[in-house]
Amino acid sequence: MIAAEAGAESVGAFFDLDGTLLAAPSLEWRFIGYLLERDEISGRHVGRWLARFVADFWHDLHGAPAGNKRYLCGISEALADEWGKSLAMEYFCGDALAFFEEALQRIVWHGVQGHRLFIVSGTLAPLARVVARRLSALVSAEIEVCATELGLSPGAARSWSGRIAGEHLSGEAKLRVVTELAARYGIDLARSYAYGDSFGDLRMLEGVGHGVAVNPTRRLERVAREHGWQTFTWQKTIGENPHGAARRLAAKAVR
Repeated sequence: MIAAEAGAESVGAFFDLDGTLLAAPSLEWRFIGYLLERDEISGRHVGRWLARFVADFWHDLHGAPAGNKRYLCGISEALADEWGKSLAMEYFCGDALAFFEEALQRIVWHGVQGHRLFIVSGTLAPLARVVARRLSALVSAEIEVCATELGLSPGAARSWSGRIAGEHLSGEAKLRVVTELAARYGIDLARSYAYGDSFGDLRMLEGVGHGVAVNPTRRLERVAREHGWQTFTWQKTIGENPHGAARRLAAKAVR
């Protein structure tokens, strides 16, 4: 078995989530489907939210994401954990979270090296934490999450307000988070890695020594070529028996 590299704890591996670790549909759309199935929200409710978001988007391209969670107003935050528990059963009926096999392999490799693992994503933080817990269990490594936090409504009942708390984690915000994490943990960004699929990940990829474009949009692919970054097309997903797949990938990583 190979040993962790010297000073490995000062190396970070920062992963975007949707499109980078997970195949479509996005986590948020999966959660919307769960809420619809439970009658927590209605199709008409989602339709009004989408119409409002499109209208806001045309008026304020950058500000629209801050207010586009209105469909969650009044929804209990406990539903995110219940959704996470339901995912465990989906592995037995063929509808699991579609992790890219190559993504899991990279996470395992970084874990074996002793690198610190992070998810830095614009998706909803409660959903990203569910995924991080599943990944941590699969690869036996701690994964810290920084994602878009949701505000809570005032009162004893812990329900969401329909607004984000802080800022939507994309673009410059991702770079700020990565820089803050580096300062907190003593991470050398020049030795670190970042993985992303869209132009919203660009600043994060530029902020480390090893930017990696995964299933990149045309715009990100063009920039990746200019920077000489590695570019991967990840397609194969892990469905049934993810724990077995993780053990197999871990065995490869330590050879």
